[in-house]
Amino acid sequence: MSYGYPQEVQEGLLRNGISVWDRIRVKKNGTQVEGILLPRPNLLPGKALVIKLDNGYNVGVLLEGATVELVAKGASPTEPQLPLASNTSGTGETKISLLSAGGTISSRVDYSTGAVFPALTAQELASFFPELSSMARIKTVPVFNLLSEDMHPKHWISLAEKVYSEVAEGADGVVITHGTDTMHYTAAALSFMLPDVGVPVVLVGAQRSSDRGSSDNVMNLDCAVAAAASDLAGVYVVMHGSMSDDYCLVHQGTRVRKMHTSRRDAFRSIGVSPVAKVTWAMGEKPSIEYLRERKKRVGGAGKLDVRLDERVGLIYVHPGISPEMIESLSSYYDGIVLAGTGLGHAPTNPGGDPLARSVLPAIRSLISSGIPVVMAPQTIYGRINMNVYAAGRLLKEAGVIGDGCDWTPEAALVKLMFVLGHTKDMRQVKVMMERDLAGEITTISHPGAFLT
Repeated sequence: MSYGYPQEVQEGLLRNGISVWDRIRVKKNGTQVEGILLPRPNLLPGKALVIKLDNGYNVGVLLEGATVELVAKGASPTEPQLPLASNTSGTGETKISLLSAGGTISSRVDYSTGAVFPALTAQELASFFPELSSMARIKTVPVFNLLSEDMHPKHWISLAEKVYSEVAEGADGVVITHGTDTMHYTAAALSFMLPDVGVPVVLVGAQRSSDRGSSDNVMNLDCAVAAAASDLAGVYVVMHGSMSDDYCLVHQGTRVRKMHTSRRDAFRSIGVSPVAKVTWAMGEKPSIEYLRERKKRVGGAGKLDVRLDERVGLIYVHPGISPEMIESLSSYYDGIVLAGTGLGHAPTNPGGDPLARSVLPAIRSLISSGIPVVMAPQTIYGRINMNVYAAGRLLKEAGVIGDGCDWTPEAALVKLMFVLGHTKDMRQVKVMMERDLAGEITTISHPGAFLT
């Protein structure tokens, strides 16, 4: 049987004719629970049973002092089967390509057992959310199915090539389902690799899986399709704008970041306002309201530029950071982004404190060996200014790039990959990095853009 249960527990259950997926009744301390015996997560104690109750919730019961009896035999769950939509379905003239790249949004559940199955293809998603076909003609395109932590720059290239191909073949917009944890990295990468795409390219995910009543997948996907059918152009992220099911926000691909581990409105525009608001209500067509100036639809795939150097690292400066570690980065990377403290600082020890350890010699060594070092704000909000304090001035004099820039650390990382894919000339790297390429650097810092 196993399913995560230790041998002793398995043997006791089998003596009573009980297996995982059977309906059982457990009595303990005058209380009884009844439900389906589920596989045991590794985090639970070894002698605890996991039971799905009839109300849909799961409960763990320690076996000590409990009696367990079989109510009815069950069968192992099979992956739920849906009648698949055709590869292209829906009505209207707007043609949307739905690309699947994995994540929580691409999952479904067997509600009788609680077993969650990832790996919904784009075609299955279109079947799972039939309302999409009333909004546009949906073409489903499988790309890959990944947890977003496993996303690699080579996956970004595959996505960019697929988006380019779909738009070149006539798609009026593209929606990409993606895991939320690294979605802002992918959005930045596509923004650089598809610099003048003339239609909306929208990344969307879900913070809650489909087995939860609070799942945000339906609303997010509906709003993403609405944004992809709008008159926007460029790369965007569409996710919940509040904790309620009332609207999504459209975030610029290079100015967005996941800012909470689990809230449904985890994504924020950084240093700028969201581009648009998509109002949603169950059974109604979403409506879009533009919140600021934006790139407008001109059609066409534009240019595809997938030259990336993936050997770029992102290092957070912290008290006690090792100069030896900084210097060793030359063995692994062609470029480094430092997420610096404050206005763009790292330990330089200008006052000669006997306990402080300066990383300045290590940074100079990297730069002199042809490895560019770029500064980004670990505060997330705000602009780098290396002219105010001695630490910043010393770093700038050493050749650290980024003074005056307000990119996020993630956008700076992706941009340095992109720039190093085009040139290794240190002077040209500085010029390209400090020039706005895809909206990653703003010219004016607006106080109202700092969202708490």
